[in-house]
Amino acid sequence: MANLEISFAGIKSPNPFWLASAPPANTGDQIMRAFDAGWGGAVWKTLGDPIVNTSSRFGSVDCGAARMIGFHNIELISDRPVSTNLREMSEVKKRYPNHTVIASLMTQTKEDWKVLIRRAEDAGCDGLELNFGCPHGMCERGMGSSVGQEPRVAEEITAWAREFARTPVLVKLTPNTGDIVDIAKSVVRGGAQGLSLINTLKAVIGVDLERLVPLPRVGHASTSGGYCGPAVKPVALQMVAELARERSLNVPISGIGGIGDWRDAAEFIALGATSVQVCTAVMHYGFRIVGDMIDGLSNYLDSHGMKSVNDLRGRAVDGYKEWGDLDLNYKVVAQIDPATCIGCQLCVVACDDGAHQCIFTGREPKKRPDHAHSIGPARPPAPLVVGTIAGERLPWVDEPECVGCNLCQLVCPVEGCITMREVPSSEVETWNTRVREGRAHVPGGIHEA
Repeated sequence: MANLEISFAGIKSPNPFWLASAPPANTGDQIMRAFDAGWGGAVWKTLGDPIVNTSSRFGSVDCGAARMIGFHNIELISDRPVSTNLREMSEVKKRYPNHTVIASLMTQTKEDWKVLIRRAEDAGCDGLELNFGCPHGMCERGMGSSVGQEPRVAEEITAWAREFARTPVLVKLTPNTGDIVDIAKSVVRGGAQGLSLINTLKAVIGVDLERLVPLPRVGHASTSGGYCGPAVKPVALQMVAELARERSLNVPISGIGGIGDWRDAAEFIALGATSVQVCTAVMHYGFRIVGDMIDGLSNYLDSHGMKSVNDLRGRAVDGYKEWGDLDLNYKVVAQIDPATCIGCQLCVVACDDGAHQCIFTGREPKKRPDHAHSIGPARPPAPLVVGTIAGERLPWVDEPECVGCNLCQLVCPVEGCITMREVPSSEVETWNTRVREGRAHVPGGIHEA
């Protein structure tokens, strides 16, 4: 069985699966139950001056029968006394010395940071995570994302933490910024030994159309909050990849954002993450999900001949490139399997109205003056295939006009019915290659003569 142990900035962990700093890591009891379930580490819910939270505070986006594909909160940092949290943190480390416990911290003045860091380390934490990411509530007080959006301020506070800390210092970054690489470079200059990302996206989850008040409703009003869950995973993957390929950073990354199963975790690790942090999936399904994560990741590594999770880290980073470095000669075309097609014609509608008008039914496509050039050759109806639909309802692809956009495959409700076939191409050619060789037209602007 593949070895899942990791070392993050010198912090040892039995596996890369950590609880994110959030409600599931709010108490010592929760974290101990999580460790019993198999989690390798936990980032304690952010400590600082205790606050008063609102009621209500959560909201979600559903899609059909799928609940909580996007999760939203206006909850702030821990509302429990710092002394209570630190007493429980100390107890957790005594009972689980081989598991990772990271203290998430947020405060204001240099002296406050010094006191909070010393108290957390005296409680036995393995490392510190500076919360520069919260997009609501705390930023109005000069903390959270108001720090994470200001490179100079973030660098200075990170330097304070390194001055006082005896344990590794991580910084949790906000995605609500213009360039995630710039802010990451600033905190690394300040001495950060690891990066965690992403924190939540600033968002409004919806509107109560009866009361005409944003959600989640707190009396007669609401506010913007933090958006997370499966819906933000693509944003998180992109930002993790941006940092992983920036060689000047050279610090470990803890990936956060929409991780719900082992595949999600493997994708983050392949794009450069050393550990992954989970919140929404635990709030939805409980601590037990880590069992499937451990088994799934182990089986994946075994099946690909990898002895350790470290063998997977960063393997996909070289494949993450700028658009101008993509092969313009690479081509795929859609193929529809008549044996599995159910004749719903979703692909026909999607291609005609939303893409490139190359999927048709019947003998010959309807000619349209505005894109007559797209009309392919007349084709006889597809032959009847036993056990399938046929005749007028069976779609077919005019391959010379197919641009390989993948839309038909994405909308098809039958798995494997539509595949994208690679077309043999000539040597690799990119836009940047054309520019360097003077073969690309680089316009001076829309008003160019």
